[in-house]
Amino acid sequence: MNSRFHSIRNLVGVLCMAALMLVPVACNSDQPQYVSKFKNRATVPGMFTDSVTMLISDSGVIRYRVISEVWKIYDKAAEPYWYYPRKVYFEKFNDSLKTESMVSSDTAKYYTRLKKWELRKNVKLINLNGDQFETSLLYWDQLSRRIYSDSFIRIEQNGQTMMGYGFESNEQLTVYRIKKPTGDFPVDPEPTE
Repeated sequence: MNSRFHSIRNLVGVLCMAALMLVPVACNSDQPQYVSKFKNRATVPGMFTDSVTMLISDSGVIRYRVISEVWKIYDKAAEPYWYYPRKVYFEKFNDSLKTESMVSSDTAKYYTRLKKWELRKNVKLINLNGDQFETSLLYWDQLSRRIYSDSFIRIEQNGQTMMGYGFESNEQLTVYRIKKPTGDFPVDPEPTE
């Protein structure tokens, strides 16, 4: 029984040694094939995350909440950016952490050095007053603190609808203008004598 035990123990030892010797060979042979697929690191995300809820602060105060299904970071691109390929939702908070405005879109990019958002497809915004904005393309420049677009925009405010092409606003969406308004404009009739 003792010699049988030693034989099994020796066999297990030899198998373990063989397995340990094959592990580095297997890892090394796969690595060059995997690495060679990504020669241009600028086109590959450095980070991929799903089911994201993120809080962004400014000077230690929470200013934004971002919720998205997917978040990719392209940190080696010529102009580094974050990419949200599927639905993104933002809330902007005031100093009391009350929601000041809400933004959603089908896709978004955030250029990290420029501090600029580019929102595309089904872009919807709601400001503190309840005014609703809808467009297909919107830019939000955090450095200049303005929101703008050259695309068609539809705004609902106090039961009235405004439409046009081109739009500029402050970050709070309280002071804004449509560059080229379109549609019907109600006019009070002139009094007749």
